[in-house]
Formats: sequence, structure tokens, C-alpha cells
Amino acid sequence: MAADVPTIETERLRLRCWRHADRDAFAAMNADPVVMADLGGPLGRADSDRKYDHYLAVLDRFGFSRWAIEDPGGEFPGYAGVMPRRGKHPLGDHDEIGWRLVRSAWGRGLASEAARAALDDAFLRLGLDRVLAYTAEDNPRSQAVMKRLSMERDASLDFSQTGSAGKAWRGLVWIARRSP
Repeated sequence: MAADVPTIETERLRLRCWRHADRDAFAAMNADPVVMADLGGPLGRADSDRKYDHYLAVLDRFGFSRWAIEDPGGEFPGYAGVMPRRGKHPLGDHDEIGWRLVRSAWGRGLASEAARAALDDAFLRLGLDRVLAYTAEDNPRSQAVMKRLSMERDASLDFSQTGSAGKAWRGLVWIARRSP
């Protein structure tokens, strides 16, 4: 299935399928307490590897998932992409866009650029009509990206669940809809 997934080029980035070599950079990003603050704190290597493997499994099953982001120098600044969420989730089955960048990539518009490319792919190639995004109340950076993507806030869909560290986590929900 991964062979059918395109690589997307933006002005400054390449969104591509994961490579084995990305695993270490992914783990380093997930181990950063500042990067992971909105999700209850850093992930250890085993949890990071499980998350990485989950992204690959979702890609194989559905044909879309998170992409690794590559900068012009071939470095890994993070990931972005639309994930199908199926099964037990407070919002039921849906498709969710997300992104995460290493700290050194913050503040340069890379998250917005990568997320815009992933959202366009979701609407054009995948034919999705609606994509959700959610973030913690105390994550203004992600909320700013959602605004730049012209997503609409829908407080009626806000939800709570137990986060990875066993703490309650409240998600603020935003919606992107395909243009007619």
C-alpha cells in the first residue's frame, strides 16, 4: 500500500513515507519534554517505537497516515498528516489531521505548510469531506496552525479522555471541510 502513497513537495518541504532511518529522529522528538508537553510529557523509546509502528500499520491498512517531513537538507523536522481514527474514540470514527515538529523547527511556518499540503491531499486525492483537528486548551501554537488552515472551531465536539500519562486530557475540536 505504501507504494501508492505519493510524496508531496511544498515550497520548503517534502512529505514522504517513513523510512527506517526516521525512527531515531522520531524518538528524539518524542523524548523532548517541551515538544511533548501538551500530550502529558515525553515518550520513552518503547512507546515512541510503538507509535512509529502504529503509523506504519495505519498506512498499510488505510493508505494514508502521518508523513515524515524532510527539509531541503534531508533532515527530519517532524511529521504531519491525516490519520483515520476508527474504533474506540470519544468522537467515533473520523479522520484527524495532526503535526509535531522538533523545537528547532518551531516558529518558521513549517507546521502550517506541511499541514496545508496534507489537508489538500486528504480532500483531493482521498476525497474526504471533513477532517478534524484537536489540541489541548494550553497549546496556542497548534490552535494558531488550525486558524491558518481556515479550520472552524466546533466546541460542541470537545471531548475528554485519558492521555498517555494516565491524566485526563481535554481536546478542543476544529473542523476543515472540503470546498465545493
